[in-house]
Amino acid sequence: MLDSGDVDVAPTTPAPSAPPAAFGGEGDAVAPVASVSGEGAPAEGTPNAAADSAITADQVKLALRRVKDPELNLNILDLGLIYDITVEGSDVSIDMSLTSPGCPSGPEIMGDAERQLKAIEGIGTVAVNLVWSPPWTPDRIEPRVRAYLGF
Repeated sequence: MLDSGDVDVAPTTPAPSAPPAAFGGEGDAVAPVASVSGEGAPAEGTPNAAADSAITADQVKLALRRVKDPELNLNILDLGLIYDITVEGSDVSIDMSLTSPGCPSGPEIMGDAERQLKAIEGIGTVAVNLVWSPPWTPDRIEPRVRAYLGF
């Protein structure tokens, strides 16, 4: 039993304020893209320096999860708009589509994708290619997001 002078301190778990990031919300913060070379990395010009500075597909995916379709407020990776990711050393090329050829947000989405990719530390050339084959359909949406949307 507590006196008026006692303080009851119980561990608390913060309640989520938004849906998880996978659903386009801010509930799960996405960590900033970090350098692939850590402490003790080989000096520039050593045989492993090039291997340590290579960009990974996971870094590319992490950056693309920050790009949202402004109409749906869902990231373009979970929406299935990214068809292919090619990484060659520090150069990255992606093939992506839009939900429709007349998508009014197309230039904004593609520009955001390019900006997020260029923000990766150590990135070289970035190419964002718009493709229409195969056409995008809701079947390309990640299953957990489709379930969230009620598809």
